[in-house]
Amino acid sequence: MPETTAVKYPVTTRAFGLAIVVLGGMQLMMVLDGTVASLALARIQDDLVLSDSGRNWVITSYALTYGGLMLLGGRLGDAFGRKRVFIGGVALFTLASLFCGIAVGEFTLIAARALQGVGAAIASPTALALVATTFAPGPVRNQAIAIFAAMTGIGSVTGLIVGGALTEVSWRWIFLINVPIGLLIMGLAFGSLVETSAERLRLDVPGAILATLGCTGIVFGFTEGAELGWASPAVIVALVGGAALLAAFLVVERRAENPLLPFSLFRNRDRVATFAAIALVGAVMFSLAPFVALFVQDILDFTPLRAGLAFVPFAFGLGAAAFVASKLAVRIQPRWLVVTGTVITALGLLYGSTLDSSSSYMQDMFALVVVIGFGVGLAVVPLPLCAIAGVGQHEIGPLAAIAQVAQVLFGPIGLAIVGAMATSRTLSLGGISGPAADMTPDQLDALSSGYTFALLGCAIFAALAAVVALFIRFTPEEVAQAQAAEKAAQEA
Repeated sequence: MPETTAVKYPVTTRAFGLAIVVLGGMQLMMVLDGTVASLALARIQDDLVLSDSGRNWVITSYALTYGGLMLLGGRLGDAFGRKRVFIGGVALFTLASLFCGIAVGEFTLIAARALQGVGAAIASPTALALVATTFAPGPVRNQAIAIFAAMTGIGSVTGLIVGGALTEVSWRWIFLINVPIGLLIMGLAFGSLVETSAERLRLDVPGAILATLGCTGIVFGFTEGAELGWASPAVIVALVGGAALLAAFLVVERRAENPLLPFSLFRNRDRVATFAAIALVGAVMFSLAPFVALFVQDILDFTPLRAGLAFVPFAFGLGAAAFVASKLAVRIQPRWLVVTGTVITALGLLYGSTLDSSSSYMQDMFALVVVIGFGVGLAVVPLPLCAIAGVGQHEIGPLAAIAQVAQVLFGPIGLAIVGAMATSRTLSLGGISGPAADMTPDQLDALSSGYTFALLGCAIFAALAAVVALFIRFTPEEVAQAQAAEKAAQEA
């Protein structure tokens, strides 16, 4: 028996070692990639002469494939062996990063970003699953999970600084830097990870494809509508076709033998409201960063590094609120934390929508960035706990995964809607779509108005999240039980 345990859990004494370096390093690399892309958008648009819609696709193409295929990516590890699938996902992400770094035009960059998302969708959930099979239950696994989770916070902050610094040299380096890191992770993974047994499992490939294509159609319609015209046949076909594909996805999921989206998990109305709030908050977070980064670079003339540093207070505000929310969530109804956080966020964004080219960072934006970060932090901590409140231990994993997909996949839809608002506002004021470097002062004013109008769109999403959160009726006791069940599931 001891030999079986040793094989099943290669790490039994302390978490820190090559295995957690490999798994945590992958998580750090992918979080960094998501952060730095927003900072580099202005330079990418200028260098490749992207349209506004093309600029948005640099962000959304990655998130669509990542979110749409994440659940399927996790199942691939179960079906073919987690070590093998993890290395394959990292290899694909690394190769796609190389293609991003050498992209010569809009299409090649967007296609490479979509391929990056596929690699991330395979590697990220498999890495988290590998934590459970690599580290022995108890303190060792708890340490590993803590290190793995910390990579998200560390990556969010360091990505702002490192990404800004690399973009100062060339935006291509934010992608090319992944190549040596990815190769190192793959090399270490061969020796530090142990393969898991494969299961005979029918994969819901049609469901994953339909969900991804359906969301892509919706995003295409909103992204291109502002420039092509809302009556354009391509826009109408994309919106209608996207909705039809999502309807087909729901039909397939009801009949699938092993569905990505088990409908039995949605019988609780409070949980449905929770997923809706998670999606809306995800739209706010996903849409906010690109337009603030563009505003401070194109309008306030910040360098990429200075723009990255300007975001750091947001991370500190979010971290402070997350600490407060984690303590209060087991004492007061979580919906009031979510409502308070989203209202603070909405009011902050509403004020942000009044900024213009005469605004200054320290006087008009510094406190605002901290306040919005604090509001987001209050909202994002209770919601994942509500998603798993009142369920058995075996349902925690699927529900947590669905909550993550809801946040990631609705982000591009939110950005498409907010981006359409921004482009429409800019064009209506006599502005043009394209690089800011080629614009006259009047056109830059129109561009500035479009960027801040996008913040109004983010404020609307935050306000909707506040309304939806009112329908979440989970009690502090249920949230406390969810925390305990989540911890028990990690230690099992």
